[in-house]
Amino acid sequence: MQTIDRLDDILCHYEELMGELSNPGAADDPVHFRALMKEQSDLEPIVAAYKKYKTACSDEKDALFMLEHENDEDMRSMLKEELSAAKALQKETEEELNILLLPKDPNDDKNIFMEIRAGVGGDESALFAADLYRMYQNYAARNGWKTELMSFNENGIGGFKEITFAVDGKGAYSKLKYESGVHRVQRVPETESGGRIHTSTATVAVMPEAEEVDVVIDPKDIRIDITRASGNGGQCVNTTDSTVRLTHYPTGIVIYMQEEKSQIQNRQKAMRILRSRLYELECQKKHDAEDDLRRSQIGTGDRSEKIRTYNFPQSRVTDHRIHLTLYKIDQIINGDLDELINALITADQAAKLAKLN
Repeated sequence: MQTIDRLDDILCHYEELMGELSNPGAADDPVHFRALMKEQSDLEPIVAAYKKYKTACSDEKDALFMLEHENDEDMRSMLKEELSAAKALQKETEEELNILLLPKDPNDDKNIFMEIRAGVGGDESALFAADLYRMYQNYAARNGWKTELMSFNENGIGGFKEITFAVDGKGAYSKLKYESGVHRVQRVPETESGGRIHTSTATVAVMPEAEEVDVVIDPKDIRIDITRASGNGGQCVNTTDSTVRLTHYPTGIVIYMQEEKSQIQNRQKAMRILRSRLYELECQKKHDAEDDLRRSQIGTGDRSEKIRTYNFPQSRVTDHRIHLTLYKIDQIINGDLDELINALITADQAAKLAKLN
């Protein structure tokens, strides 16, 4: 491997980290301790794979040496099997290390906000948006992630014109970032009495949640208006001045937040979303400046890109970016996204590896 020196340096640094973490006073500085723990956790898979690779190399060397000095045919046969197994393990761990050493997306470990908006198709597109929301809720639950509803606009028959929610959990962005884009559904709508198949769309946007250190917002650049909550009824609706409308002058971004009864909570939620939208804009500018890298990746950010079709009559889901079709629409719409997302991750890694070679 051409990266042996780099791997040796990583192994050496990992051992230094472990020594520092075992120091009795390591936890005295909680911030530094957490940083050390995260770095150790990030390096652990690389170190484990490299140790496995080194063991395979050592086994191959030992088997070759013994073959040169062994005359018994039964022993030679056994040694050849060991040699073959060592070479296979080397190849396997080389491929694993090549993937582990790919530049890591700095947002992969972040929590996210997801926005789903009804597109073409009227009420049917709003119902589809609700289906997608439930799909991602179920997928999050399967991964042990927490979802939090931020804001929504219903259409009155169980659909959403738009809905924004947070997903909190390790690796949320690393998996769900591939969901950004236009999702298309083909089915007989509940609102259609003639039994004809309609095509509707909904747009999904996935944004990493930005920390305050990621984005600095000048208070002079925002305007906050407080109004009375409005809606379909219920406790506290139209009784308290709690709805927040936040306007960011430089970008024109406007955020309405009325889901909480407290004005302070609505303001905090609105700021979280604004911060993440501004961070997404900065990431987009960076990606646009790196055209070659963007072209080498599976689509992870273009909201206008048609990425997937859900065809109910044929029980078919097709991801157009990687030309993958699965005939298990019921499982997928209920949150079983592993096969789709793992295929997207694999394709993205292959494209990045090809770009490096």
